[in-house]
Amino acid sequence: MHNDTMRRVVAEFFGTFWLTFGGCGAAVLAAKFPDALGIGFLGVAFAFGLTVLTMAYAVGHISGGHFNPAVTLGLWSAGRCANHHVVPYIVAQVAGAIIAAAALWIIASGQPGWVPGGFAANGYGALSPGKYGLGSAFLTELLLTFFFLLIIIGTTSKGAATGFAGIPIGLALTLIHLVSIPVTNTSVNPARSTGPALFAGGEYIGQLWLFWVAPILGAMVAGAVTRMLYEPADPVDTVVVEQRKAA
Repeated sequence: MHNDTMRRVVAEFFGTFWLTFGGCGAAVLAAKFPDALGIGFLGVAFAFGLTVLTMAYAVGHISGGHFNPAVTLGLWSAGRCANHHVVPYIVAQVAGAIIAAAALWIIASGQPGWVPGGFAANGYGALSPGKYGLGSAFLTELLLTFFFLLIIIGTTSKGAATGFAGIPIGLALTLIHLVSIPVTNTSVNPARSTGPALFAGGEYIGQLWLFWVAPILGAMVAGAVTRMLYEPADPVDTVVVEQRKAA
């Protein structure tokens, strides 16, 4: 593998690890802490947003800060991700999420009497936090991923404020979680869904397909739409392209 591609892949691995470990860790370890000290839905939403915000600035200038197969495919659909980076990025993202979930499982299981439950996995129907059905879950994931990509591409396009893309992107992910945790436990990210589902097992694995299909579909539609909204860009693989230009 070319040295530049290797650097990008490592950056995507660590970024997706941090997103999964930080966001799902907040849900598993801190959301329901006893004596009213738990952070709840609001805390989990901010945890996910902060993972993307921090890693966008830490490694976004290396790989573009995708940390999400749907983002990679959405940017590819928009002409913003080179063909030869798509598969290596997705492999690194899924690996990062699985290893993060494994680390989280080891930590969480150290508590006496710990019961894993859903382990922050995504689901619909009986596995939805609010018991929302398949149709509601699919539309929620599709729409929220569509707007997530619209925000990512818009804030990194020519004419956007330089050097600040990580902030609206992180806040967008926070808002997405505030809306959809009750519906699906919020995915908009197939890698983030895959890691916890493998450890939650059973029906969560059976429902994993939705959290690949809906986010990727929403992201790729957004990529196609943004080709009409924004000026064409070189396939630079970056979510923080304007930050790089400002450096």
